[in-house]
Amino acid sequence: MAGTKSPEREISEVTARYVRAADHRDGDAMAALFTDDAVVDVYYAHDGVRAPLGSVRGAAAIGQAVAGLMAPHPPRGWSHHTTFNHLVDVDDDTATNDAQFLVYNVVGTAEPDGGWPAGVFGAQGTITPIESGYTRSRLRRVDGRWLITSMEISHDLPYVLPRN
Repeated sequence: MAGTKSPEREISEVTARYVRAADHRDGDAMAALFTDDAVVDVYYAHDGVRAPLGSVRGAAAIGQAVAGLMAPHPPRGWSHHTTFNHLVDVDDDTATNDAQFLVYNVVGTAEPDGGWPAGVFGAQGTITPIESGYTRSRLRRVDGRWLITSMEISHDLPYVLPRN
């Protein structure tokens, strides 16, 4: 049937919506991707050992974490969460998706007082990779939609959480 997406494609799109919600700090969009009882566990993986960094339980709490705990973007700044090398395995109404990720910090250069100098053209600013690792998601089809039931995020770099 023309236009019908495969389950693998639908699952990849859930991940694409996940990274866009993270970039936009959109808690509602993020929560909509998870089951009510979902859990996200975050780790730092070092020398083959995973050290737990934290856990968030429930779709609403996951959405709130994205909206309230992620650092706000700086002026002219943005983040781009990217995923690639997806390994999707579907078994009827359950699935897994194992993907690598990179996060880029994007910051535009402020226009100088008096305008841009002669000869300057094109994009002005920096794009810097700031995070990398793996996401391992388990999903379930609920009322025809794939939703994340659990996700493990494993960071390659040491990750410092804010102190209260």
